Amino acid sequence: MKTRINEIFSSIQGEGRFIGRRQIFVRFSGCNLDCEYCDTPQSRDPSVGTLFSEDELNRSIKDLITPDFHSVSLTGGEPLLHADFIKSFLEKHYFNCLLETNGSLPQELKKIVELIRCASLDFKLPEHCSTSNWDGLFKRELKSLNLLIDVGINTYCKMVILPSTKVENITQIASMIRDEIPENSKLSMVIQPSDPLDDWISHKNELFRISENVGKYLDVLTIPQVHKILKIR
Repeated sequence: MKTRINEIFSSIQGEGRFIGRRQIFVRFSGCNLDCEYCDTPQSRDPSVGTLFSEDELNRSIKDLITPDFHSVSLTGGEPLLHADFIKSFLEKHYFNCLLETNGSLPQELKKIVELIRCASLDFKLPEHCSTSNWDGLFKRELKSLNLLIDVGINTYCKMVILPSTKVENITQIASMIRDEIPENSKLSMVIQPSDPLDDWISHKNELFRISENVGKYLDVLTIPQVHKILKIR
């Protein structure tokens, strides 16, 4: 089996709860969503990249492992478009993996959920995603989230916000997530201000208000993309 991969590289994780960890990033080609803030638009194209077999990917990862290696980030695009390949790969060549997903494909997630260790689920705000059926997308994201929680995967949510993001919108989404997950779940939500950060100079109060409101329902962290501050990939 082969699948198309946009790029493979080693760097320091600049987003979410694993920020600062040395990871090998496997960026799969193609995405089923079209978000206005996407910072890797080239990865949306399923025809861009190189075909890899499981063994070829294994060799590429091993060639990049350093003493500070923490895990492999399965990212994209949307990696769950390649769930059959990922399942075959991890059954043959197991690595500690972080799945970075938009959560829109719960049936594909089921194929690999027991083969991953950690997951970052990126909830989309309706005003930032081009889908015509946001309610359906949100329900699928919740289904994926609960699947990860039920299996015991170390999971956090992420939401990218723009200076135009309405506090009440993100608060409502946090409330709905809280209502739909097990009562004893201690779920973290990472609020990620969009780049460039200079755009936030006149919107600092909104960051505090968003954090305060989301914090009523979920454990909340506000973390920008640190790799862009460091000017690394």
